Amino acid sequence: MSAEKISLRQEPRTPAFPHPPLFVITDDALGNEQLRERVEAACEAGCRAVQLRQRQLPGGPLLELALELRAITRRAGALLLVNDRLDLALAAGADGAHLPSNSFDASDARRLLGEHAMLGLSIHSAEEARLAAEQGVVDYLQFGPVYATGSKKKYGPPQGIEALERVVESAGAVKVIAVGGIVSARVESVMATGCAGVSVIGAVMSAPDPGLETSRLLDALSTCSS
Repeated sequence: MSAEKISLRQEPRTPAFPHPPLFVITDDALGNEQLRERVEAACEAGCRAVQLRQRQLPGGPLLELALELRAITRRAGALLLVNDRLDLALAAGADGAHLPSNSFDASDARRLLGEHAMLGLSIHSAEEARLAAEQGVVDYLQFGPVYATGSKKKYGPPQGIEALERVVESAGAVKVIAVGGIVSARVESVMATGCAGVSVIGAVMSAPDPGLETSRLLDALSTCSS
């Protein structure tokens, strides 16, 4: 089968951008049962986009987990994006994929996934945002870390709000999602940069009550858009 004929779902266009614009990213430090429970709690609280980011699991168990999360997100009317593994995104019937900055070329990923799939890309500078915008194949850019966070240590120190503003400007019409150390109290400052939404890991995945924390994040996003 040619790359052009491969598709995630038989739909003519990219799925609608999640509203509210909150992406919950899974934490690969959690066991699968804990992870499923937290994703389900987040979706029940109103999260409409989940990014499966499990770097340690081999293909078979990762596909099994992706299928379980696909069932949870489908019940909630939420998007499921698979990090890096385009093959598993296809196999699980996900809504799309998210590419780390050192992953496949975005144009190659788009050819494999089809025009109807949502495709995101991690970036770490305004220059990377400009180049991705010129390429014109991704639906959103995920920039960070904005604030200090343990999950993004390998990407260096936090870049801050001013760097986020420069990225939003360089991205032009492409949506920018902020990530890294974001909690509900920081949402207003982040969204004031003109970015399109926020991604979180620890704020939900490490919370004593992930549903409650999701609600707080969604309330903060709602206040910014009102």
